[in-house]
Amino acid sequence: MELKPTYLGTMLSLATVAFGFIAASAWNKAIGDIIAVWLKPGTGAIAEVVYAIIVTIIAVAVIQNLAKIAERDIGPKV
Repeated sequence: MELKPTYLGTMLSLATVAFGFIAASAWNKAIGDIIAVWLKPGTGAIAEVVYAIIVTIIAVAVIQNLAKIAERDIGPKV
């Protein structure tokens, strides 16, 4: 049975997203634990805001670097 390229591409994309989600969950826990070391338990909203800011900075940096790599390898969007 021959697989169509679109089917194979879709399955590859789904598997990539699934593994990415697992990795994101692991990083979420790791970053939360690191922040818990610096902030005492019970700080509530302050801890959540600090966590959200750190995660946002990391996400923006990663997305910008991925976009640069994609532009270099694929070329700019038309």
